[in-house]
Amino acid sequence: MQQLLLISMVVVFAAFVQGATGVGFALIVAPVIGILKPELLPVCVLVLMLPLNLYVLWRERGAIDRIGASWITGGRIVGTAGGLWVLAVLTASQLALFVGLSTVAAAVVTLMMPAFSPNRPAFIGAGLVTGITETATGIGGPPLALVYQHHAPAIMRSTIALCFLVGELVSLATLMATGRIEAPQLSAAASLLPALLIGAGLSRVVHHRVNGRFLRAFVQVFAIVSGVVLLVRAA
Repeated sequence: MQQLLLISMVVVFAAFVQGATGVGFALIVAPVIGILKPELLPVCVLVLMLPLNLYVLWRERGAIDRIGASWITGGRIVGTAGGLWVLAVLTASQLALFVGLSTVAAAVVTLMMPAFSPNRPAFIGAGLVTGITETATGIGGPPLALVYQHHAPAIMRSTIALCFLVGELVSLATLMATGRIEAPQLSAAASLLPALLIGAGLSRVVHHRVNGRFLRAFVQVFAIVSGVVLLVRAA
């Protein structure tokens, strides 16, 4: 019960952050679940992100970059196979280590990446990396945040939500087909759904005026700290 309460509090905050900025949910939630209940990864995170991204997509559907989203989705589908390979070859402790490394690396790259104008190879590459990391760990936002970090907030939020939604459906269908979805993972996601709805609802109040730069920086710092803790525990 204590673990569920702690994870629920993290989910509220993470849903608020993603609803306000477009990224951050998995970066915040996955390391915490990896520390407390690693057996829930990645299914619990992927299931929770479905309603969250559907909500953000509907809220800002008029700002979607459909061309960029198409190229990202193509790369994302191909990358799913790489994520399955990671799940197949790693043990539970190795997967926790992989989550920690992925979290820290993604956060550091997002913080250090200079401004650039994304092109077709950048979109495809972001989708490919996202497919691997999100299928294996539930974390897929940083590559997409990199290619859209200098776009208008509404474009970033809506397009990333669309890419996430399609990609999560592909990952979950693939995980189901390979027998990697279990009842306790779905039950945990259902228990955390109220926390998700609270966080998403709060983001609606402030998403149009929140200081996105500060909030994104906070997410990255939190992700680095959580990832390091997970690496220490998995070592």
